Amino acid sequence: MMSSVGIVSLGCAKNRVDAEMMMYQLNQAGFQLKEDPAMADAVIVNTCGFIESAKQESIDEILELAQLKKEGKIKAIIVTGCLAERYNTEIMKELEEVDAVIGIGKNADIADVVQKALDGEKTEVFPDKMELPMEGGRVQSTERHWAYLKIADGCDNCCTYCAIPLIRGSFRSRRMENIIEEAERLVRNGVKELNVIAQDTTRYGEDLYGELKLAELLRKLCKIDGLQWIRVLYCYPDRITDELLDTIREEEKIVKYIDLPLQHCNGRVLRAMNRRGDKESLLTLVSHIREKIPGVVLRTTLIAGFPGETEEDFEELSDFVAQTRFERLGCFAYSQEEDTPAALLPDQIDEDVKNRRAEIISEQEALIIDSWCEDQVGKELDVLVDGFDRYADCWFGRSLFDAPEVDPCVFFTVGETKPRPGDIVRVHITDHIDCDLTGEML
Repeated sequence: MMSSVGIVSLGCAKNRVDAEMMMYQLNQAGFQLKEDPAMADAVIVNTCGFIESAKQESIDEILELAQLKKEGKIKAIIVTGCLAERYNTEIMKELEEVDAVIGIGKNADIADVVQKALDGEKTEVFPDKMELPMEGGRVQSTERHWAYLKIADGCDNCCTYCAIPLIRGSFRSRRMENIIEEAERLVRNGVKELNVIAQDTTRYGEDLYGELKLAELLRKLCKIDGLQWIRVLYCYPDRITDELLDTIREEEKIVKYIDLPLQHCNGRVLRAMNRRGDKESLLTLVSHIREKIPGVVLRTTLIAGFPGETEEDFEELSDFVAQTRFERLGCFAYSQEEDTPAALLPDQIDEDVKNRRAEIISEQEALIIDSWCEDQVGKELDVLVDGFDRYADCWFGRSLFDAPEVDPCVFFTVGETKPRPGDIVRVHITDHIDCDLTGEML
């Protein structure tokens, strides 16, 4: 009987797609894939290395598996992903239970690496990160009715707080025909919602075609029969074009939802981050998007406590949140990442101050979301059914306004007709609990 493998994938959706591609390679090589890693012979930890909390989560996962290995429940531990790429040879020195550590450029050879680990052979290999495979089959790890569609990897924006260019390399787009082919394959397998991702989706095509091609790609995706929702994530504000906004407005399959990570609004802080703009220009951008796409839901992420952020800068950020009233917002305390320019900046801010500022923005946003939810009461929304919650004794899913894994849900009761996961149903909204909407299926 062939050996079994389990994969624990941590961090972002882009990393998850990499894990799905490795699962395909393992499946093709004859390995049995186990949903529960503790039941597998070998376990791959596809790590995140973006910020300190993510790194710690990866290390904690490896340590938990190391204990299972000591108990004889698993035979080998393989570390892949961003933490492996970033800290390579340090991992095996610090964690002797690890049997293999490979850089992202070695992902295509994961089956060979796993077999060697099971045979007792240690592996440390770190090819050029640009060799990361972006084409190939995937074993879908999300629910059958939705998936991520990665259109590019790497990043050239070089924000001073971010280690992604160091870890993933320069920005590189996939060819449009390959993306369309993969999307068609996913839809044939039952996917109804595609979430388009990259480190910077709005930059798509610039390196391959000499111009921004996201709008054209989206229009072609809209022609796929059976695909019902397309959601665009990780849009860089500088590359939000009228062509893109017109495409989102005009194409029925593209949900009126834009993920627009802004990070801050103060001009001086943004320049220190190696980003453009200021409060006035960003307010203008947000207003322009809402004018072009009536009813659009905007999501953003912000960083509180960046080096040199004064109380006045933070108050400006808080005022910006109050003015923009983003329907979806996440705020994070700045993480001082080694080997990034921002880590060397003067005026680093105390951890308690950073965390307090992030909490203030989050509490402020909670009130805004609560008000938005109140406005939805009495309306009818299309909801993509994700499943049945036996604890709440009702069904749940996501509206057009909710990206998977990061946004709230819609919980709803049904009559005699029971929906199935993947159905799109009409729900009359009657109330809300915290950030989640509740209602009745029509």
